[in-house]
Amino acid sequence: MYIHLLHLNRVPYSEGLAIQQRVVAARKQSLIGDTLLLLEHPPVLTLGRNSNRSNVVASDEFLAQRGIELHEINRGGDVTYHGPGQLVGYPIFDLRGDWPRKRGPHLGPVDFMRMLEEVIIRVCNDFGVMAQRIPGRTGVWTIAGGNILEKKIAAMGIHVSQGITSHGFALNVTTDLRDFQWIIPCGITDREVTSLELEADLAHQPTMEAAINSTARQFGHVFNRQILAVESLDELFATV
Repeated sequence: MYIHLLHLNRVPYSEGLAIQQRVVAARKQSLIGDTLLLLEHPPVLTLGRNSNRSNVVASDEFLAQRGIELHEINRGGDVTYHGPGQLVGYPIFDLRGDWPRKRGPHLGPVDFMRMLEEVIIRVCNDFGVMAQRIPGRTGVWTIAGGNILEKKIAAMGIHVSQGITSHGFALNVTTDLRDFQWIIPCGITDREVTSLELEADLAHQPTMEAAINSTARQFGHVFNRQILAVESLDELFATV
């Protein structure tokens, strides 16, 4: 059993969304197997199903001047930011497959989210960054110590249609965190965001390539599948 991995480099959000929709449609028709898309986006804001427009604090004029697009999408969650240095992952999986933690005809979306969090927690650990879940708050957070509160290092939100997942996670690797000032990330006002670069020590400084390799490896471990890299959409669609 495989998870096909396609690394798309940096693509505009609208293009990435169109690719994702194409892959979802193919997965629904069983034309391809379970697939993980990894990519970066130029600066963009996305609003999930549970979003509040007031959590975008930058004005429309400011965003327009900077060329920052805003997309309303069907994933769960509130507003988030994507930009260079952030590893975005779109796992397009059939929850009816043979997955760990599956207790019925399909893997539950909540269990799927916990598995995504586990992947990113392990990725953080690969870079010497201790990370955790926080009950009631989706995503992955650094571990608090002393007077230091937890910080969010990865945001998550998914959509499930006909048993097929889309959207996924955004892990701050070398992200310019100043861009998060344009929003109230995920609508949370009492915690800051952080990145692997900021949290890792000098012996574990991340690169995007290293983060991609770690993410692929940990997806294989957590979801108990072999990871099979493909070079293009054409190669992906030729796998079945």
